Amino acid sequence: MRPVGSKYLLEEPLGRGATGTVWRARQRETAGAEAAVAGQPGETVAIKVLKEELANDADVVMRFLRERSVLLRLTHPNIVRTRDLVVEGDLLALVMDLVDGPDLHRYLRENGPLSPVAASLMTAQIADALASSHADGVVHRDLKPANVLLKTDADGQMHPMLTDFGIARLADSPGLTRTHEFVGTPAYVAPESAEGRPQTSAVDIYGAGILLYELVTGRPPFAGGTALEVLHRHLSEEPRRPTTVPEPLWTVIERCLRKEPSERPSAQNLARGLRTVAAGIGVHSNAAQVDAALGVGALLAPDPAPAPVPGAPGASDATQVLPNTGGGSGSSAYDPAAATSVMPHTGQPGGTADPTAVMPPVPPGQPAPEEPHPWQTQLRAARDRNEQTQVQYLDPSQDPLRRRPQRQAPQQPQQRPPQRPQPQPYAPAPQQRGQYAPQRYAPPQAPPPQQPPAQRPPRQPRQRANPMRIPGLGCLKGCLFSVLLLIVAGWLIWELTPLQDWVAQGKGYWDAIGDGISTVTNWISELGEAKDTADRIGNQQ
Repeated sequence: MRPVGSKYLLEEPLGRGATGTVWRARQRETAGAEAAVAGQPGETVAIKVLKEELANDADVVMRFLRERSVLLRLTHPNIVRTRDLVVEGDLLALVMDLVDGPDLHRYLRENGPLSPVAASLMTAQIADALASSHADGVVHRDLKPANVLLKTDADGQMHPMLTDFGIARLADSPGLTRTHEFVGTPAYVAPESAEGRPQTSAVDIYGAGILLYELVTGRPPFAGGTALEVLHRHLSEEPRRPTTVPEPLWTVIERCLRKEPSERPSAQNLARGLRTVAAGIGVHSNAAQVDAALGVGALLAPDPAPAPVPGAPGASDATQVLPNTGGGSGSSAYDPAAATSVMPHTGQPGGTADPTAVMPPVPPGQPAPEEPHPWQTQLRAARDRNEQTQVQYLDPSQDPLRRRPQRQAPQQPQQRPPQRPQPQPYAPAPQQRGQYAPQRYAPPQAPPPQQPPAQRPPRQPRQRANPMRIPGLGCLKGCLFSVLLLIVAGWLIWELTPLQDWVAQGKGYWDAIGDGISTVTNWISELGEAKDTADRIGNQQ
């Protein structure tokens, strides 16, 4: 367990995301007056500990403290309530209510898409939460199924709970937007966020349209192999209507996914339109409800005053005018009619302009001017590296895939020439007892140099009488020969056996076999009787 501040204690992690880790925590003591919810000792809460790069950013910490009251004021039945904010050293955490239930992304992956009526009613509750936050000037900017938790009531009904509003608020920090072009997930990001244009609460309506599309189909409308491809499809492609989406519901989705933010409905009108569609596409809908659902486009009016996103990419600051420091009057006040100041030129004396430099100056320590310029060398290397591969004709005899492997001639054992007996060194007279006589040895003889084995000339490839080869010709010959044998065998069977009579008489297979056996048996019996008759005649004679 790890303490967070003096009032909370982390127990176990519940999930990890791009901005931090969510922990199951327990409250150690009652929170002070600075917290939105005081709580009781032993109460279970959820704490999201932000990543270190966010906690180490001074801009994020200042916004965290400055927007404290705004985040704690976000209260709605479909928004996960933020209870407290903790800043302690390099730790930055949000204390929230604990929702025991899966997120919407996990639910879709395990159970499949929802029905059009269920998807409309669930998205209508999310739109209610967005309308409440937009009224307080808070834009979520990262609406997706993973940020929607499903809370199960006592009666078994699931209600969506929108979370991570605090993270979206902190993401507006300039320190974070310097390293990220936009805040959000590529599959759910609005076109104006991808282009870096000024953003308003309409980005949440675009995310709600993609979420609604995914609820009824099981996948977002735009996908791709890379984030850049997904963003390009958001900017250039229009979504296609699946066959399982009713026409009134598709009208709502198409209006939310408009490329222009001013053409998207407000969150309040979106919730009203979705409930109208849910009532008109159900099984027990009457004629009036069906007509109202078909005319849902009239309810999806745009937001006349969308909530802006302060400090987001694309927001332009007011132009700042530098004070006038020149002028011979000695006055330092700004003069709108003062002459435009120009940068002093660095050209040659006499007022001539600087000559155009084709190449940047040679850095110190580089080759002399008569040698190739270092930038030219780099450009030439890049050009040579990018040249296309040259394709040339290759002789079949030189192709390693067609040429037969050459056999190497067996190496003959080398016969050493007979060695002549080496003269023995002169042996001196035997020494007297007690005197040492050094032994003389013949110096080692170097082995004769070995001759390299004779190389046989490579055998020329055998030329075929018909150099053209037809793939599968051998198999074709075998098949034709087999068919010919079957035809001959069938003809012989037809002509030499009583098969024709059997076919003409319409006998069955087993009847024909039985008749054949009877015929053979009778023939053998007749042969036996003829032999007996011949024997009796011979005996009588």
